[in-house]
Amino acid sequence: MAMTVIEKILARASGREQVTAGDTVVAKVDMNVLIDLMFMSWTQPLKIADPDRVAIVMDHAVPAPTLTDANAAIRARAFAADFGIERFYDVGRHGICHQVIAENALALPGQVLTCTDSHTCAAGAFNSAARGLGPAEVISIMCTGETWYAVAPTIRYELSGALPSFLGGKDVFLHIAGVHGDAANRNLEFGGPGLASLPMNDRRTIATQGAEISADFTVFEFDERCGDYLEAHGAGDYVPAAPDPGASYEEVRAIDLGALEPHVALPGKVSQNAWPVADVDSRRLDQCFIGSCANGQLDDLRIAAEILDGRQVASGVRLIVTPASQAVYRDAAKLGYLETLAEAGAVVTNSTCGACFGYHMGLLGDGEVCLTASTRNFRGRMGSTDAEIYMASTATVAVSACTGRITDPREVLS
Repeated sequence: MAMTVIEKILARASGREQVTAGDTVVAKVDMNVLIDLMFMSWTQPLKIADPDRVAIVMDHAVPAPTLTDANAAIRARAFAADFGIERFYDVGRHGICHQVIAENALALPGQVLTCTDSHTCAAGAFNSAARGLGPAEVISIMCTGETWYAVAPTIRYELSGALPSFLGGKDVFLHIAGVHGDAANRNLEFGGPGLASLPMNDRRTIATQGAEISADFTVFEFDERCGDYLEAHGAGDYVPAAPDPGASYEEVRAIDLGALEPHVALPGKVSQNAWPVADVDSRRLDQCFIGSCANGQLDDLRIAAEILDGRQVASGVRLIVTPASQAVYRDAAKLGYLETLAEAGAVVTNSTCGACFGYHMGLLGDGEVCLTASTRNFRGRMGSTDAEIYMASTATVAVSACTGRITDPREVLS
């Protein structure tokens, strides 16, 4: 029987010749990632299956903003030392876990990756079956090396063309969310002739955001561009998973990348709530944010710096930029991006999830309006439940920070 990408990966991981939608499988997990929040309420296991298949990333509360977080970090360091976990990314080597996963080739084509963070689907950009799971399940995986999945039907996106200037992966995702809405209990697969034109940073953004429409897995076909990225980041051996000719999809949807426009999601949700920026009111802004696992990559800082070079953040607007990892921070500093951003009036923070999930590094106050390039826009996500959060691409956020209102980037950059 012909299989989709996810079916191929889950069949291989469960030792089966084939699986199909509706099956339940017990799968070997190739990499299991723990984050710092896991250690806030922690009972250390007596034994784990394989320390080489475990990584720990300090990312949500870094450096520790509270005593509770500081004590959690102590427990994380003790656990890593006690069990000989070499892939421990402590303060100084840290970053948002999905960026660290990408930089260190922890997610490989054809393999299964798990983590407690809901945006673990980011690793699907690397042809990996990656999905966020609850803390109890991740601890179980650490002890047994396995987990189980119900195999969902797959929706395939057939890409053609190439994105116009000033558009990115966020615009692709917001188009999908606005037109098609939720994908609960479904897998998303991306391929087609347009895939070759899509850089890895845009693939990672799209894969990350799959969580916001409730997809089980979001996965991209493997190609030369993906292979080059993995080689540059020291990947070991892997076997990619390709869809079989005649694979059974619930639906195949075509996207002409060249026909897309810059998009923005209105406050509250993204599903069937995203529209072309040109069709949205030019809302006045208090804060703009560029960062997170979705849009804190080096390319995002490059785009922001290129737009802000010679421009200034509008009076009354706060522009906060959070690199996705310490490595991104260092590279952006060497390339002059951080200086350009600071000269324009932006605040560049340490790498952390803090502002994205409303914990530290830039919360919103009552009644404030934010345009974010991060992952979520539901009420209370970034601070006050009385704040409004709009979501858009890095280019749209950077341009809007300069105009002080939600702005189609083509108005300023064309």
